Amino acid sequence: MNDIPCPPNTASSSASQSLGDLPSHPWVDQYLEYVLIEKGLSENSLQNYARDLCSLLEFLKEKQCALEAVNTGSLFLYLTHLRSRGVGSRSLARHISSLRGFFSFLCREQYIDEDPARLLQSPKLPKALPQVLTRTEIAALLARPNPRVKLGARDRAMLELLYASGLRVSELIALHPLDYDAQAGLLRVFGKGSKERLVPVHYEGQRVLGEYLSCWRGEFSPREDYMFLNRSGNGLTRQGVWKLVKRYAREAGIRKEISPHTFRHSFATHLLEGGADLRTVQILLGHADISSTEIYTHVETGRLMDIHRRFHPRAHLHKDD
Repeated sequence: MNDIPCPPNTASSSASQSLGDLPSHPWVDQYLEYVLIEKGLSENSLQNYARDLCSLLEFLKEKQCALEAVNTGSLFLYLTHLRSRGVGSRSLARHISSLRGFFSFLCREQYIDEDPARLLQSPKLPKALPQVLTRTEIAALLARPNPRVKLGARDRAMLELLYASGLRVSELIALHPLDYDAQAGLLRVFGKGSKERLVPVHYEGQRVLGEYLSCWRGEFSPREDYMFLNRSGNGLTRQGVWKLVKRYAREAGIRKEISPHTFRHSFATHLLEGGADLRTVQILLGHADISSTEIYTHVETGRLMDIHRRFHPRAHLHKDD
C-alpha cells in the first residue's frame, strides 16, 4: 500500500469548499479531481460524489474505523446504515456508484491492495445518456484556436485529435510523436490496462497534426518526449487539457457542461448517426465489453425509428386523414 498522498492543488476545490465542516481525506480529494477532469462530471455531479464520500467518512469516524482499514463488511454495514435512514433505491445506487468508482481508483493507483467495493451491486436503473455536442458546436469549438501561433496550433491539433479518434484525455496526454504513423494515418493508443489499439485519424486531423508536429512542436523546446507540451516543454496534464476545453467552449458560445470526455461521446454518437455499427465503435473506443458501448444505441434506435416511419408502407395510412 502506498503512503497517503498530500492533498493536490485540485480542480475539485469548489466541491470541498461548499461542503463546509464535513470530514475529508487526501484520497477523496484526489479522486474528486480525477472524476472532474477525466470523467468530465458536471458541478452538480461532483457535489453529489463529494457528499457521498463525506457521508462514508462520517460513518467511519463514528465507527472509529480508518479509511485505510475499510473492507467489504464495512461497506455492507454502511449501506445497511443508509437504508435504515430511508435512502431510496436511486440514491442508494448513486452511493454504490460513488463507492465503486472511489475504491476502484484507489486500487488502480495502488493506495490499497484489494478493492472492498468489488462485490457491491447496484439496483437496476436506466442509464443516463451522455452529453453530446452537435456537429455545428464541434465545428465552432475547433475553429477557436489560432493555428498561426504555437499555442493555438497545439490546441487545434489536440482538439481535432480528441474528436477525430475518440481518445480519453489520459490517452491523449500520454501520446508520443512516434505513436503517430503519418503515412498510414494511424495513431497507436495505450488505453486502460495498457491495452494497445490502432485508431485512424481522418484527413483534416492528419493535416492539422502534421503541421503541429513538423512546424510547431519544436517551438516548445521539448524537455519530455510527449506529443503535446506545455509552455515549459513538459507534457500536459489532464487538468490543463480540461481547462483549455472549457475555455474554448466558452469562447465558442457553448453553454453545455462539457469536458474532454464530451469529444469522446460526440465521436461515438456521430459515427453511429453516420451508419457505423456498434462493434466498430467499440473497437475504436477501446471498450473491453460491448455493454460499455451500448449507451450510444439511443442514437441508432432514433435513426432506425425515423427510417421506419419514413419508409414502412403502413406508416402513412393516416397521413391525409
